[in-house]
Amino acid sequence: MSSERDYAKGYNKNMDQNRLTPVRRKRKTRAEQKQETRNALIEAGLLTFSRDGYHGASLEEIADTAGFSKGAVYSNFGGKSELFLAVLDYNLSILRGEQWDPLSLAGSTGEALPGQIFDDRDQAEKLVRGFELATLEFITTAARDDALVPALRTRIQALLDAYQRVVVTHRAPDEELEVDEIARLMAALEQGVSVLALSGISSIDGSLLRLGMRRLLGDSGGSTDRSDHTSILPTVEQVQRLINDGTAESDTSD
Repeated sequence: MSSERDYAKGYNKNMDQNRLTPVRRKRKTRAEQKQETRNALIEAGLLTFSRDGYHGASLEEIADTAGFSKGAVYSNFGGKSELFLAVLDYNLSILRGEQWDPLSLAGSTGEALPGQIFDDRDQAEKLVRGFELATLEFITTAARDDALVPALRTRIQALLDAYQRVVVTHRAPDEELEVDEIARLMAALEQGVSVLALSGISSIDGSLLRLGMRRLLGDSGGSTDRSDHTSILPTVEQVQRLINDGTAESDTSD
């Protein structure tokens, strides 16, 4: 028995000396928690605005989708318009980022998205189409509100800036139009085509849209092949990035 006790003492002493120190998780700061809450509300806002429209979406539904109370919305945003502007900023940063090129062919067109948000490409396009409709609602509202007009102009300028980056890369050397002029025309073409498509009276596809943009860039000798017939809407991969990029686990406290 003595030898067993001595062995146990030696074993316990050895364990004390070599005990593994548990890895302590870094406690999130208040600012980090607030940012995660904000990100979750923006994601929920995107989904809700796309489904219900700008006017039809409720802050209660958005907060509930994100797993918060309505108070969390007002802790991070001044109201529905400010939340929508944040969603619009997120949309622009992902779909009109530095690598965006509307002249390139679409990537994969048939892979399903993971998780419970989308089942297939049709669902992805439905979300994008719904958000475009909500954006039209917001524009007509903001354009009549002097307090929102500056914010609306800032977002439109962000879109034009994205097109200017494209023009700088693809503009023909002998093109007489200035970079900002071409950018405005390309943006007007894309937005006009989108309105026609949303109304259901136009069958303009991505290949024709790209052809028109190349013409604006002075590429009159470019290929006229339109056999790809791709959608004018973002690809599944772009929508997946829109939903998933930068979204962290959220703290469900207000």
